[in-house]
Amino acid sequence: MQAKAVAKTVRIAPRKARLVVDLIRGKDVGEAFAILNHTNRAASPIVEKVLKSAVANAEHNYELDPESLVISEAFVNEGVTLKRFRPRAQGRATQINKRTSHITVMVSEKKEG
Repeated sequence: MQAKAVAKTVRIAPRKARLVVDLIRGKDVGEAFAILNHTNRAASPIVEKVLKSAVANAEHNYELDPESLVISEAFVNEGVTLKRFRPRAQGRATQINKRTSHITVMVSEKKEG
């Protein structure tokens, strides 16, 4: 049984969010929370919030024990890109891409054995 949580169009670049998500993939939920609390990255509070939501979904919807949960899947997909323009020299303008992310975390019970 798997429970999942998704945060869509989060205003952080996917490659920055993936650095944080890679740290917690496959870990126990308690260990993942400890890692996220001690990681000095802008994406870590966002990923922590998604993880809390996934744990709450598992507890409430599937009656799983939060102590026995492990992160089975965690990934970051690219969301829509906000396109902005910056004035440059001699009347030109260059495009600034403000990237967004879709962060997904799936938790399941530990396999016995």
